[in-house]
Amino acid sequence: MKNRLKELRAEHGWSQQDLGDRLDVSRQTIISIERGKYDPSLPLAFAIAGAFGLTIEEVFQP
Repeated sequence: MKNRLKELRAEHGWSQQDLGDRLDVSRQTIISIERGKYDPSLPLAFAIAGAFGLTIEEVFQP
């Protein structure tokens, strides 16, 4: 699954650690999601989208 996580983080000036802290996940989890090595659970996907004020579809693409 493709995502815009890195791009969105940059727009907000957040590091991987910053986003991980906001979502209560590790920096390594953020890295894995950004690289497409890990697909987040549905609750985490909603949390990620919510952190950016977007819908899941605006962050993740099949």
